[in-house]
Amino acid sequence: MTAVVVVPALLALLYLAPPIAWYCLVIVACGVGASELFGMTHPGDRVAQGLGVVMTMGVSAAVYFATQSPHVLVGVMCAVPIVGVLLPLWRLGDIPSASLRIMANVAGPLYVGALLTTIALLRRDQGSDGAAYVIMTLTFAWFGDTGGYFFGRFLGKTKLYEAVSPKKTRAGFVGSLVGSALGATLASLWYLPSIPLLHAVALALVAGALGQMGDLVESLIKRSTGIKDSGWIVPGHGGILDRIDALLIVSPIVWAYTAWLA
Repeated sequence: MTAVVVVPALLALLYLAPPIAWYCLVIVACGVGASELFGMTHPGDRVAQGLGVVMTMGVSAAVYFATQSPHVLVGVMCAVPIVGVLLPLWRLGDIPSASLRIMANVAGPLYVGALLTTIALLRRDQGSDGAAYVIMTLTFAWFGDTGGYFFGRFLGKTKLYEAVSPKKTRAGFVGSLVGSALGATLASLWYLPSIPLLHAVALALVAGALGQMGDLVESLIKRSTGIKDSGWIVPGHGGILDRIDALLIVSPIVWAYTAWLA
């Protein structure tokens, strides 16, 4: 039911609206994802959570708008870790969790803000193919999730990494790669003919495998903080982070391909 509502809206935004409209959605997702992340790492501290959201959206804006102003981008990338390491001196909280909060302050804005914004760069910088590259990137992550679910459910016996994610299996990992490769094949043969099929499948396998590692990273964050779902904003799917954990890794990989190899 969520997909029935969300997918047509995403397609309309990608193909009918200017690139800045897609970025507006992305930066909102960055803010929500950061709120979920800092809610896990800074429970009960609304001030620190709010500052984490502001820093994340600031990093996103710098990545998107300051590409032609390296000094601005470098300035933001330096300011975030400085504020991040100093913030716990003001918001002291529980001493044993201070190291977690310091690292979350430093890494969180980059993890969510910088990585997710690359999907907005794809839409903006790839011209008439921009929307198609975004769709392909989404299919790498989401077809991978779907393939992993069905392979794991019907064929999975051996656990992939039980200490981090007890439900994931090696068969599910293979299914995820199959799903991502299917998404690549559809892209090359249908709506993105400018990417060679061999490139698309190779990119899907690399991005799909590392995207699954991104899924495990978010599972590790949740397990270490005692959280089942990162949030509730996506009905039937949990939070934003639960939906974009693989995409946070897949998107910058596809962006790097378009920047250096396409």
